[in-house]
Amino acid sequence: MKKPILALALAAGSTLALTGISAQEQPQVPGVVDPARVTAGNYSLDASHTLVSWQVGHFGFNDYFGLFGQIEGTMTLDPADIEATEFDITVPITSVSVPSDGLRDHLLRPGKDGGAPDFFGPEPAPAQFTSTSVRKTSETTAVATGQLTMNGKTGPVTMLVEFSGAGENPMNKKQTVGFHARARIDRTDWGIDYAAPLVDNMVDLEISAAFERD
Repeated sequence: MKKPILALALAAGSTLALTGISAQEQPQVPGVVDPARVTAGNYSLDASHTLVSWQVGHFGFNDYFGLFGQIEGTMTLDPADIEATEFDITVPITSVSVPSDGLRDHLLRPGKDGGAPDFFGPEPAPAQFTSTSVRKTSETTAVATGQLTMNGKTGPVTMLVEFSGAGENPMNKKQTVGFHARARIDRTDWGIDYAAPLVDNMVDLEISAAFERD
């Protein structure tokens, strides 16, 4: 799976978040890939530092990227029993961001003459992923399976999840744990058929999530 340019967006957000820390303090990076740092409890997504990127083939020429933000979610996590983890993520479709204003308008455009929209329409319900199982594959990786509801349809999705760091957020002093996840879906399974297969059916998703302990 090709890697979206999500790292650039995250780096920009992290730089802004650290502007309140004096350069003279030379802070150490608080997040470390160390499972021993993860504490059990209930967590909520840090919406300011969580993104979902999508990538789809464009007429066979190249790949096109977009982002969703303003994401909400919760997680129950016990490092002693990773496979008991449960999480729920809600993605507002209206938060979609793409370089082309014309494409964004098309994604949220109503259907012609009262018909179905090509993509999501002007008032789409949020997409929601609810986990149903988590299978540990190593000390820092797992496979999460769940149900994705989007565009009025629900279907199974499997994510490859990697633990990316844990520690105390220096800005708000909350215990934070981060994950990267990848998935691939067939958009036509959720009724998004426009221009398929000229615009690829298969959409690659990458999630970069920060959860803060409640």
